[in-house]
Amino acid sequence: MGKVYLDWDTAYKFITDAFVGYGVPLEDAKICTDVLLESDKRGIESHGCNRFKPIYIDRIVDGIQNPITNYEIIKETETTAVVDGHDGMGQVIGYKSMQMAIDKAKKYGMGMVVVRNSCHYGIAGYYASMAAKAGCIGITGTNARPSVAPTFGVEGMFGTNPLTIGIPTDEEFDFVIDCASSITQNGKIEYYERIGEDVHPGTIVGLDGEPVTGDAGVALKKIRSGEAALTTLGGIGEALGGYKGFGYALAVELLSASLQDGNYGKDLNGKDKDGKKVPYHLGHFFIAIDTNHFLGEDLCRKKSGDIIRAIRASKKAPGAERIYTAGEKEYLVWQERKNKGVPISEPVQKEMSQVRDSLKLKYVFPWEK
Repeated sequence: MGKVYLDWDTAYKFITDAFVGYGVPLEDAKICTDVLLESDKRGIESHGCNRFKPIYIDRIVDGIQNPITNYEIIKETETTAVVDGHDGMGQVIGYKSMQMAIDKAKKYGMGMVVVRNSCHYGIAGYYASMAAKAGCIGITGTNARPSVAPTFGVEGMFGTNPLTIGIPTDEEFDFVIDCASSITQNGKIEYYERIGEDVHPGTIVGLDGEPVTGDAGVALKKIRSGEAALTTLGGIGEALGGYKGFGYALAVELLSASLQDGNYGKDLNGKDKDGKKVPYHLGHFFIAIDTNHFLGEDLCRKKSGDIIRAIRASKKAPGAERIYTAGEKEYLVWQERKNKGVPISEPVQKEMSQVRDSLKLKYVFPWEK
């Protein structure tokens, strides 16, 4: 749909200036931009520029997300902390929390920080990668607005709840598994709607227990109205292991709420009983494990690299060219895009031009030339 590549330097400067224009302090705006564009660098377009305006800018304008982040540490020990984000910028809250977990791990071996009252923090893999780059194993997760049904259920009771892990390797990229505990996520359905792609059968269940198919925009409205819900990994029922995805999703929900006394389930839908928009009050958790407190970072990186290389060298299915390990495809996307820039679809082009004009910023985008 008429994608145009925007060079990375212009993308970084414009998005940072836009965040600042809507009240985000400069240093915080740089963090938000870095997290957002990391999605596009990895080919995760559902969480990159595609969400710049509708998820972040619009929520600031609507008054349900605070551009200035009040990062409050409620309780802290040598290895743990509980943080209240006061509905500030989720990326800033996430960055500071994982950095705190890493710092504690470097000193004491392990660190864990839990958060309440936050907002969407972007791709979870950003924070797991922070830990891996620092020589730590990183684990993070977040709850989200309720759009996923439990096994044998048809009602959205919890979010897409990613369980994300980063492990240092000796390759050009670390092992980073970053995926929702549902088959697909809301952002992907939003992306399908923008590019005119139908939903994939089995990813959404209706109130009648049957798969929802067809137009992504229609499906998205059904999810929002409670007439349908996303399915967990494994799909509808137990035949293909849907209970496993359900279990992982619920574990993330618990870790995102139980330790920090945070909101959960339907309290995260962003609306009050009268349908008025309210802050989402999301919860996150961040764990860092320092490899040097075991047998050392170098050994961990080499052993991890040996393991994934052995996996990739195993017998391939007929017609398959290669076996990929987590983080590899994202690295290959970056190799392709680092000189081309970030691909911007037509709907996002319009949004970025709209934000620029509203702030009177002096940028000329390539789709306007």
